[in-house]
Amino acid sequence: MKLKRFLLRYYPPGIVLEYEKGGFLRTKSIDLLDLTPETNPDELVEEIRQSEPLVTNAQTDQVKQLVIRLQKKQTQQDHHRFCFSKELKAHILPLTNVAFDKSGSRFITGSYDRTCRVWDTASGTELHVLEGHRNVVYAIAFNNPYGDKIVTGSFDKTCKLWCAETGKCFHTYRGHTGEISTLVATSSMDTTAKLWDVESGEEVATLTGHTAEVLSLCFNTVGSQLVTGSFDHTVAIWDVASGRRVHTLIGHMGEISNVQFNWDCSLIVTGSMDKTCKVWETVSGKCVATLTGHKEEVLDVCFDLSGQLIATASADGTARVFSTATHQCLATLEGHDGDISKICFSPQGTRVLTASSDKTARLWDAHSGVCLQVLEGHTDEIFSCVFNYEGDTIITGSKDNTCRIWY
Repeated sequence: MKLKRFLLRYYPPGIVLEYEKGGFLRTKSIDLLDLTPETNPDELVEEIRQSEPLVTNAQTDQVKQLVIRLQKKQTQQDHHRFCFSKELKAHILPLTNVAFDKSGSRFITGSYDRTCRVWDTASGTELHVLEGHRNVVYAIAFNNPYGDKIVTGSFDKTCKLWCAETGKCFHTYRGHTGEISTLVATSSMDTTAKLWDVESGEEVATLTGHTAEVLSLCFNTVGSQLVTGSFDHTVAIWDVASGRRVHTLIGHMGEISNVQFNWDCSLIVTGSMDKTCKVWETVSGKCVATLTGHKEEVLDVCFDLSGQLIATASADGTARVFSTATHQCLATLEGHDGDISKICFSPQGTRVLTASSDKTARLWDAHSGVCLQVLEGHTDEIFSCVFNYEGDTIITGSKDNTCRIWY
């Protein structure tokens, strides 16, 4: 193996090693989730050098400078205020979802009009219309970090793989007997999830065991495990290679609304219609905390990129931020006049973005809970909101058939 170069990853902090092996260029990540401005760079670099053979003694100074750059980035204050840039009449029917590619230069929208559309972020130009589904396009995603393929899931019981550059459909994945609701792997109202080979379009495995609709799923960071949440009140962890169920997580008293791994894959967070959020150990399947406080259903839940914070969104019109370590509620985000259906952290983890049926999105300080900004202008409820990778652009998607770009 021959090391080619070092790359920085700011959110979450880390160093990416680009190296050559067998004539192919490959990458390996060194995650520095515990890095703080107080971390001793020399001690950290020595730990990296001892654990990673690709990093030699001759490269110590270079790695140290990268660590110092990451520390400086952490101390930068985020005072950015978002301004409305443009509104795109994206679809003839309401939007269901929006998603950025890794660079943030393009984004995609899904809609009840049965299409997914690809857009240039800077100009707002429509690049491609992905047509072929026979029902609502509900779930959409780029294959980040590459961004050269797009996957769409529909209520027509299929998902499709598309070329992001040309809009050509590579494959249509069929096999579910109920509507497909989430992607990468696919989950369905037929109580199963399925794994597909991207290149051949062939089904690799059907994951069976749930007794009701499977409406949420998430791969871990390295793609070795999948977690699924079901209306049967349970969550399952699956081994991707074998298709075997590793654990069934039992404890919720209502349907599961969302599931997510943290970055290092050690924890899973789940939101439920039982008004609670639970935190589970991935290895043991043990529930380590139940996060309470909401008065109505928890509709969305997520980790920040460092895994130190958890955010929950509820039909009671509030959101909450919890400490992953102590399980204490750090902030209650109050101000929306309707359900909060979507919540996400900025890449830096300092801000929280929420989308609501009150036709607004709101930006909050993650630690104090203070509302920093109200993003107004949509004329109907907002279904989706997302930051780009750098955290300096927001897209909101609404039932009013439009999406809005905020810089």
